[in-house]
Amino acid sequence: MASKRPSNSLGNPYSAKADLRHGANCGCEVCGAETLSDEMVATEIEVAGEQDSLNSSEAVMERAIESAVVRSVFGHNELSRRSFAGLLGTTALAAAISSVFPMEKAKAAILDTLGKPEKSKLNVGFVPITCATPIIMAKPLGFYEKYGLDVDVIKTAGWAVARDKSLNKEYDAAHMLTPMPLAITMGAGSTATPFIMPAVENINGQAIVLHVDHKDKNDPKMWKGFKFGVPFEYSMHNFLLRYYVAEAGLDPDKDIQIRVVPPPEMVANLRAGNLDGYLSPDPFNQRAVWEKVGFIHALTKEIWDGHPCCAFACSAEFAETLPNTYGNLLKALVDATTYASKAENRKEISAAIAPTNYLNQPVPVIEQVMTGRYADGLGNIKDVPDRIDFDPFPWHSMGVWILTQMKRWGYIEGEVDYKGIAEQVYLTADCAKIMKKLGLTPPDTTYESYNIMGKVFDPSEPEAYAKSFAITRV
Repeated sequence: MASKRPSNSLGNPYSAKADLRHGANCGCEVCGAETLSDEMVATEIEVAGEQDSLNSSEAVMERAIESAVVRSVFGHNELSRRSFAGLLGTTALAAAISSVFPMEKAKAAILDTLGKPEKSKLNVGFVPITCATPIIMAKPLGFYEKYGLDVDVIKTAGWAVARDKSLNKEYDAAHMLTPMPLAITMGAGSTATPFIMPAVENINGQAIVLHVDHKDKNDPKMWKGFKFGVPFEYSMHNFLLRYYVAEAGLDPDKDIQIRVVPPPEMVANLRAGNLDGYLSPDPFNQRAVWEKVGFIHALTKEIWDGHPCCAFACSAEFAETLPNTYGNLLKALVDATTYASKAENRKEISAAIAPTNYLNQPVPVIEQVMTGRYADGLGNIKDVPDRIDFDPFPWHSMGVWILTQMKRWGYIEGEVDYKGIAEQVYLTADCAKIMKKLGLTPPDTTYESYNIMGKVFDPSEPEAYAKSFAITRV
C-alpha cells in the first residue's frame, strides 16, 4: 500500500531522515518505490508526523523559511545536507546554522510583513447582534480599508444560514458562535469540513430574559414546563442555559423545552407567549426590557464571568490558499476588537452599528448593552461595565470546555480528542502573532481553569469533568 507522501520542503530541514525533495515529481528512492521497506515507512511516518505538528499557518511559513535557508547553505545539494545532518545530529546542525545566520530574526522579519491581499473583495457574514461588533464596526470605522480590504458585511438571518453559506463558499469568512467551528470540523450537525477560529470577538454579553408575567418566578427551580429560546444548538447560549438549569436540579431535555429561535425573532416570540424566556445575545435582551415584555433574570457573566460567545471563523482552505488575505482580515478584526474593548469608544461604536443595514436597533438600546448602564425591567438601573467585553484570544481551554458540554449532552459521542480538536480549530498562535504586531501582549499559555457556578473546570481532565455532573447524558 502506498504511503502518504509529505509535502515538498516541509520536512525538518535539520534532520538527516527528511528528504526535502519529496513531492509530485520527486525521483528519490522513497517516492520512486512501488513498495516501501520498513525503514522507508518509518522515515515517512517520522516526516509526516513532523508536518502534522505544523498546526498553524505561521508554523507552516516558518518551516518553509527554515527549509529555504538550510537548503541554500548547502547549495541545494540534498545529499550534502542529509550527510552533514547525520554527522552532526539535528540539534547540533540547527545550532551551527543559527550561530552564523540569524534564523529567528529572519523568520520574524519575513512573517512580520503581511503581503498584499491576494483577494481584496470579500463577503463576511454576520448575525445582527452586539457580539458581532468587531466584524460590523470594522466596515463603517475603516478597519478593513486600513488593511487593504474591501469587505461586504452581510446581514444573515441565523446561524444555520451562516454555517451553510460558509460551507458553500458564499461567505469568505463569518461571525460564528464559538462552538460552531468545532462542530463543523467534527461533522456535528453538518458535513465535516476543517474550520478554524483564530480570534474570539466578545466575552460575556448574553442574558437570561423572562416574560414580564414571570416576575414571581425568578428562581430557576420554578421553571419546570417553561419554553426557552436559544439562537442555535451549537451555541454558548444553549450550553450555558443547560448548565444553569441543571445546577438548579432541572433536566434541560425533560423539565423544560429548548427551542432554536433566530435572535431577531426572540422578542416577538416572547410577546406572543411562544416562549417563557430565552438565553439570547444582545441587544434582544435589552430590547425586551425596552418594549416592556421581559425582564433580565441574570447576565451570563453571573454564570461564568469571562465566557466566550462569538468569534471570527473561516475554512482552513481559505486561510491556506489566501494567506495574505487571511492575515490582513485577522489583523483588521483583532485591531477592531481591541478598539471595542475600550470603554471610551463604546458610545461611538453603538452609533456606528445601530443603522438598518447592521443591527437596526435604537441607539439607546445598544448603548445600555455596550456601556453596561442599563434598566433590568424590574425597576432597577444597574452599572456593569463588563456586561459585554471584547478579547480576541481564543483560549484552547475554552474550546475544551465547549467540547465537554457537547459530550455531556449527547451532541458528540465516543472517544473525544478534546485537546487535539481544540488546538486544531482555535488558532492561538495566529492570534498571538497579530496581537504582538499591534503592540499587545498575548497570554503566555493557552490553557487555564475556570470556576463556573462554584464548580472548577480543569482542562487537563475533560472526560472526568463531562462525567462529573448529576444530570448528564454521558
